Amino acid sequence: MLSKRFSQTSIALLLAAVSGWVQAAEVNVYSGRQEELIKPLLQQFTAKTGVKVNLITGKPDELISRMASEGRNSPADVLISTDVGRLYRAQQQGLLQAIDSPVLTGKIPAHLRDPGQQWFGLTVRARPIVYVPGKVDPSQITKLEDLADAKWKGRICIRSSDHIYNQSMIAAMVASIGEEKTLAFAKGLVANFAQPPKGGDRDQIKAAVAGVCDIAIANSYYLAAMHDDAKDAAIAKQVKVLWTNQADRGAHVNISGAAVAKHAKNKAQAQQLLEFMVDAESQRWYATTNHEYPVLEGIAWSPVLQSFGTFKAEQLPLEQLGKYNAQAITIMDKAGWK
Repeated sequence: MLSKRFSQTSIALLLAAVSGWVQAAEVNVYSGRQEELIKPLLQQFTAKTGVKVNLITGKPDELISRMASEGRNSPADVLISTDVGRLYRAQQQGLLQAIDSPVLTGKIPAHLRDPGQQWFGLTVRARPIVYVPGKVDPSQITKLEDLADAKWKGRICIRSSDHIYNQSMIAAMVASIGEEKTLAFAKGLVANFAQPPKGGDRDQIKAAVAGVCDIAIANSYYLAAMHDDAKDAAIAKQVKVLWTNQADRGAHVNISGAAVAKHAKNKAQAQQLLEFMVDAESQRWYATTNHEYPVLEGIAWSPVLQSFGTFKAEQLPLEQLGKYNAQAITIMDKAGWK
């Protein structure tokens, strides 16, 4: 009888322990994305799986430095970044680990993920030309390189060279056309600036509408978000999108992406979260709510994105944006791009 009671008690304690472990399942996320742009999706993940998400947001480079300083004691399980360049930096610092996931490799195109499976694209972010109709004849611009032509002197707005979006754009050019041609382009582009670079992508679009310039270079989701913003919608409607390099390499694209941290204590939940982010429901949320292009095929774009038109995107393996980042920065410095 004693043995039976002991056995029953042991089973009860084991079940209680297992139940407690399931309830305590969690994943710690360091996110370079603003909370409002990622938290709703993380809440959906918790509702679906029961896994609690502990979210810390901040500037991507600061989060990477934090992970490095924390070392093995870092609580981070997942790193989410707004650009492949930062994921590459984290990888080079040994802060990430490879994930063997047929789900991720099956759903995400090869050029949008690390060949070694250490980081994965969750959405595609395009960086087209935004122009003011009536002031710009779009037939005069077929390539990004055309913006170096003297006819655009004093007519171009773009943010500073210290931002990763522009560094990645130039790095993509280095990978595609070489350093010499990219330097010539950068010098011509800088000569055509309407003003010293300042502000973010939305500010470049606003400057174009205000008459400061005729052309802005900005990520498409910023313009799309302006269409949803009551105070900016009227401004957004005064510009159009132009897709460059459609006859050759395609328009420049980047990703928002994620990776599992090297010292993740909750690796299984971390992988589960990444796989959740590329399922059809999550990809639909990204496309309709955040106006980003899904990595998963067959997902409809938001009406605003559809209004920008279809386009041919670069197929460049995105690890090259990280590989050529240093060269890109050197070229921008030589061109006088502040």
